[in-house]
Amino acid sequence: MIDGVHVIDFHGHVGRWDRYGMIDEPTKILHALDMAGIDQACLFNIFHPDGTTANNLAARFIAQHPTRLMGFAYVSPLMPERMIPELTRAIDTLGFPAIKLYPPYTPWALNEAPWWPIYDFANERGLAIIFHTGPEPQSLPKYVGEIAPHYPNANFVIGHAGNTPLERAQAIAATQANPNVYLETCSTFRTPGVIEQLVNEAGADRVLFGSDLALMDPRPQLGKIVT
Repeated sequence: MIDGVHVIDFHGHVGRWDRYGMIDEPTKILHALDMAGIDQACLFNIFHPDGTTANNLAARFIAQHPTRLMGFAYVSPLMPERMIPELTRAIDTLGFPAIKLYPPYTPWALNEAPWWPIYDFANERGLAIIFHTGPEPQSLPKYVGEIAPHYPNANFVIGHAGNTPLERAQAIAATQANPNVYLETCSTFRTPGVIEQLVNEAGADRVLFGSDLALMDPRPQLGKIVT
């Protein structure tokens, strides 16, 4: 908690990513949250396209600290027959409240047909989906602006707010055009003034805090907002 405000981190990872030094050790995750003043973190595992393996690992991790951590469901169109059954299980049985998608691990842009059953599911359930977005051809934020009007009961969160200037402009435009699109703040780039730009052009109520832990230290990700 910071100045009496309950802080939720909307973007965090479970799983090892050794090439980037990411280790999902529970005590270190909790220590990082405590040092940054973060009350709760949303975590997902994106390393298993069957979805079931990823979500079970996330659920097992989260169960160690259920008041501080919550899980988002992960599936992939690489295994299309598993998407809806696994989403149903993750939401109804594991109790995950939202969905995470990672287009760079697939050959399809996020506005292409292989993803549509996931969007239909989210629309029927009134769920949020957070995407990885950036300059990768599968992950351009403008595609979120294209799909959002077709699924008005779902909310779409543009992870990293596009990450780089051209894609950030796309992300802001998508948010301005659609009431069910939101921006999320974590980024490996440290460009001064980005948070101010997001708030001024999209509105403070459309910008969500995320840190990308355990990939990144949450303190500078939160510091660029509170300072």
